[in-house]
Amino acid sequence: MNAPPRVLTVAGSDSGGGAGVQADLKTMLALGVHGMSVLTAVTAQNSLGVQGAWELPVEAVRAQYRSVVDDIGVQAVKTGMLASAELVETVAELIAGTDAPAVVDPVGVSKHGDALLAASALESVRTRLLPVATVATPNLDEVAQLTGVRVKSERQLRQAAEAVLAYGPRWVVIKGGHLSGEAVDLLTDGSEEHWLRAPRHDNRHTHGTGCTLASAIASHLARGLAVPEAVAAAKEYVTGAIAAGFALGGGIGPVDHGWALSRARGDAPSEA
Repeated sequence: MNAPPRVLTVAGSDSGGGAGVQADLKTMLALGVHGMSVLTAVTAQNSLGVQGAWELPVEAVRAQYRSVVDDIGVQAVKTGMLASAELVETVAELIAGTDAPAVVDPVGVSKHGDALLAASALESVRTRLLPVATVATPNLDEVAQLTGVRVKSERQLRQAAEAVLAYGPRWVVIKGGHLSGEAVDLLTDGSEEHWLRAPRHDNRHTHGTGCTLASAIASHLARGLAVPEAVAAAKEYVTGAIAAGFALGGGIGPVDHGWALSRARGDAPSEA
């Protein structure tokens, strides 16, 4: 039997299972690709926030990456939590030497506002990681961190995109989910624009949306879609996952990565 397309996530672990490597691998399974992982950090995390985080040594991250890529190979790479400048620079170097599209989610803070990237690493993200990205997927808080542009309205998404593209990614998706009204994202490479709109679902259980979107884009790129089609398909998948998000613990629950599979089986919606 032929192996499915292979996608590698380079990210931190979320012990609560809603974000990070766990969300990435669930997304990849749901979208029909083989997910592989390089752990960069371990977090103690639940529905209420991040209680602790411990980054892995550079040697461990590099060894995991080489072990997977040199033997199994990859059709796409996705990055998430990288924690430190040293890890950012190491991962950027590894991606630059890999012949596969890279989706960079420049994770700065968790859904609960917990810092997941050292302030000293921001310059490395700007000058080393973003230039090797096929697609960068910052949310509005990450745009502000990286560029100083603070988006308050939809018309400012273009300004944010220009500021991020100045650092060198081929494409950028500016995620406008924090704005009011429709959930609108802007995908652009500086010459063509794609405005992606979806209804906003009244569901606070949205933990893992950023990780899920980036992993979905990487999965669709690995399956051979062009960037605009991959991002549009990923947006559709994430919108469904948000609509089906469910309560866990006493805080913000995760999106449902298996929503499409449950629908195909005819499962009844679970009670939140």
